[in-house]
Amino acid sequence: METSAIILEGPGKLAIKDVALCAMEPSDVLIEIQYSGISAGTEKLLWNGTMPNFPGMGYPLVPGYESVGIIIDAGADNKERIGEWVFVPGANCYVDARGLFGGSSKHVIVNSARALLISDQLGEEAILFALAATALHAINGGTAPDLIIGHGVLGRLLARITVAAGLPAPIVWDTNKARHKGTSGYTVMCPEDDDRHDYRHIYDVSGNTAAIESFISRLAKNGELVLAGFYDKPISFAFPPAFQREAKLRIAAEWQPSDLVMVNSMVERGALNLSGLITHVEPVNKAHSAYPEAFDNSECLKMVLDWRDYQ
Repeated sequence: METSAIILEGPGKLAIKDVALCAMEPSDVLIEIQYSGISAGTEKLLWNGTMPNFPGMGYPLVPGYESVGIIIDAGADNKERIGEWVFVPGANCYVDARGLFGGSSKHVIVNSARALLISDQLGEEAILFALAATALHAINGGTAPDLIIGHGVLGRLLARITVAAGLPAPIVWDTNKARHKGTSGYTVMCPEDDDRHDYRHIYDVSGNTAAIESFISRLAKNGELVLAGFYDKPISFAFPPAFQREAKLRIAAEWQPSDLVMVNSMVERGALNLSGLITHVEPVNKAHSAYPEAFDNSECLKMVLDWRDYQ
């Protein structure tokens, strides 16, 4: 079987091509993708050629790990799942392209366990499950933030999950004043307008390695800095300020399947609201302009590709 997919042929080189899919196993499902998100973090590194070397990394590559679709066929073990709406955190099902992420395709084949049943009422908002699971995983690894650095989608989800849990609302920093709007029960400000140096748990989702030292200077004694973003450059900081505070450093890694299930539960019962986070939706045939806009337009919180009418 062949399908159309976004192919990154190299840094800054994008094509929409027909690719061959691997044969479906009895435990697999075939999903027709409706929407896929563009990550302004890891996919930006793939786009500009600065992605650190990971197993499976290389070009040509199908990007995307934020996809929503409908199961249209299944192996012998999962015929009852046909017709379900599912979230798919990427796929590795291509004969002629790498699938390090693999979700930006008209059709994908994955093991049934990787296709999370979701409500068909969510539409494109369901692509946010991966980022919400990332935020939840970071919080579940320790204590919720009282300061979040960065008011992009991940920062907003961290703040929303904290508030939804009934915990004190965090302060959020963002140097871009245009991103100060869209709050929900918490305050956003520029760093220079905040004179606090007693934060117990600071979560950085800015990816700004050059500012790590300044974040440490805002910690209380025994405070914790959580690196919840993705960093393509070495991280360094002066030791004395961290020593004086007996600072803790924690790295929040990739979400786990249990985080995804918990996010789905939170959304279903209304504890987590995903609205207002997707700012741009473009048809797949405009992918050549959608990718750079997702990375370079500061007003674009989240870009989504619409696959529904793509032939």
